[in-house]
Amino acid sequence: MPLFDLPSDVLRGACLCGAVAYRAKGPLFCTSHCYCSQCQRQHGIAGSYGNVHAAGFCLELGAGLITEFAKSSAGRCGFCSVCGSMLYWRGAATPERVAVALGTLQPAWTGSVEHELFAQQKPAWLPPG
Repeated sequence: MPLFDLPSDVLRGACLCGAVAYRAKGPLFCTSHCYCSQCQRQHGIAGSYGNVHAAGFCLELGAGLITEFAKSSAGRCGFCSVCGSMLYWRGAATPERVAVALGTLQPAWTGSVEHELFAQQKPAWLPPG
């Protein structure tokens, strides 16, 4: 069983420059790649996220450096104002969860992605699979 599937696991993540770090109580659930036009513009391809319960999510370092941006009425993303790394997404319809960007997890997440969102908008130039 992968480490991140253990219910008592504590997940940690940080931005590119290390100025912002977070902690979340695992396990991750509803992992996804999102190919919506907003995620494509924000990430250059797809946003890859895993959800955690909001009650177990906290910023450990650099909370004052987080800027939240309302991508749409559907929710807000939090990113480091120093390096621009997108760390999490908070959905308006799902305030009980926070979707952390999988690429920010330390150590790197080794689990699988369960869902592809907006797959009909997936760029044609991506390799199949």
